[in-house]
Amino acid sequence: MRRVVVTGMAGFSPIGNDWPSISENLRTGRTGIQYMTGWDRYVELNTRLGAPVTDFKRPDHYTRKQVRSMGRIALMATVASERALIDAGLLGDAVLTSGRAGVSYGSSTGSPDAIADFGNMLLSHTSGGINANSYLKMMGHTAPVNIGVFLGLRGRVIPTSSACTSGSQGIGYAYEAIKYGHQDVMVAGGGEELCATEAAVFDTLYATSTRNDSPELTPRPFDRDRDGLVIGEGACTLILEERQRALQRGARIHAEIVGFATNSDGSHVTQPESDTMYQAMAQALEQSGLQPGDIGYVSAHGTATDRGDIAESHATNRLLGNRMAISAFKSFTGHTLGACGALEAMVAIEMMNQGWFHGTANLDNVDPECAELDYITGTGREIDTRCVMSNNFAFGGINTSLIFVKAE
Repeated sequence: MRRVVVTGMAGFSPIGNDWPSISENLRTGRTGIQYMTGWDRYVELNTRLGAPVTDFKRPDHYTRKQVRSMGRIALMATVASERALIDAGLLGDAVLTSGRAGVSYGSSTGSPDAIADFGNMLLSHTSGGINANSYLKMMGHTAPVNIGVFLGLRGRVIPTSSACTSGSQGIGYAYEAIKYGHQDVMVAGGGEELCATEAAVFDTLYATSTRNDSPELTPRPFDRDRDGLVIGEGACTLILEERQRALQRGARIHAEIVGFATNSDGSHVTQPESDTMYQAMAQALEQSGLQPGDIGYVSAHGTATDRGDIAESHATNRLLGNRMAISAFKSFTGHTLGACGALEAMVAIEMMNQGWFHGTANLDNVDPECAELDYITGTGREIDTRCVMSNNFAFGGINTSLIFVKAE
């Protein structure tokens, strides 16, 4: 079986669209959470908090013809993918159209505006509000399809619409496609655009934060005073490549993927299960050939919901012990749903290579119900490690774990 490396990375997040910007905000404790004034019209929505990408726009070289089938989610994902390919030195490379390069990418759903157009059709009994591109913007696989068309990819298209694990499954399935010889290069990741409907999903479960007057103080993963999650948006792409191919062309290697596992609880669609979380982590660790002590940091899913935080912390403690360093990127960006697995993987890789790891924002008092771990707080911490684990868990009881190591 072949080895798989990461040769390109790029993304958009509520706290920055490149690593220097993201790192600066992580170090200074500036989050991307804000009061969404446009949500005031939804009178029964309890939360008014969200984390938008504030400075994204269509690049000047993207023509109207190229973007007519793209909503915001597909456009952010495509631009992130183009930038990642530039970072990898592969934009315009013949491999992209060879059939040996594909895309594995996901989001929870397509663009909400396009979905609303079809909803209006059902309510008003007229199709006047839809056009030839409405479905292409709405469909669950709008991101990978538009990425593939824009870049001319002729390999596999793997849509991973699995809510909060869309991005991590996108990376994991791309890893497997290369590892087992089906592809040589994969564009992998996930994205999501912010919409009040996504906040409403969690609002009906009483799982959203309602600190509407103090957005800077929420969410609070693993904290005893947390009151729920905040929804965010973003997109992130990792370029995965067969290691020998990358070495032969002299590519810069950000990291190597050595472990991936995904499973399902098989018990409840919304309630997390610590035992199967543990199994996913353990399977990824076994596949990597590493020992628990080799892992120097865990990027937590860390949504700031009581059931999720508690279940995840106990699974992590059970596998990696009570001294494992851990923090939650969502404390800065909110829950970016389909994008979170990819954004968190990219950030974990960057921190591993830099030797510095961010703390969890607003974590002042660890919930005593959470398992004992080394929760990083404040301005972060310097850690010298060559191995990191990134975990994500989704509605439907879907669990993922990815393990990255420094390039040799």
